[in-house]
Amino acid sequence: MRSIARIDSMTLFDRLSFRKIAAFVAAAGTAFWIYTFQALYPPPGSDGGFHLIAVLLLGAIFGIFFLPAWFLVAIDRLPRLATAWGLCGLIAFAVIWLAP
Repeated sequence: MRSIARIDSMTLFDRLSFRKIAAFVAAAGTAFWIYTFQALYPPPGSDGGFHLIAVLLLGAIFGIFFLPAWFLVAIDRLPRLATAWGLCGLIAFAVIWLAP
């Protein structure tokens, strides 16, 4: 009976650590998404807001990857999936941000 309680506590610890990792990844993606508004906003006197197309694309990545990750963290379900989904979002952000 003692070993069963030990296994349950280890599972709980693993679940909480993945939840914290998922929350950190989602927070990093959210912070970067907010940063893109400042970084890509056209300066005064420029010829237009063509750069805002990139902000829309990055906003779509935020909605596809980070909103579900935040939702899974909030309801405390599938923390490993939330972590993996958030990491995929960070990779997608990096690919779009570093594109020429």
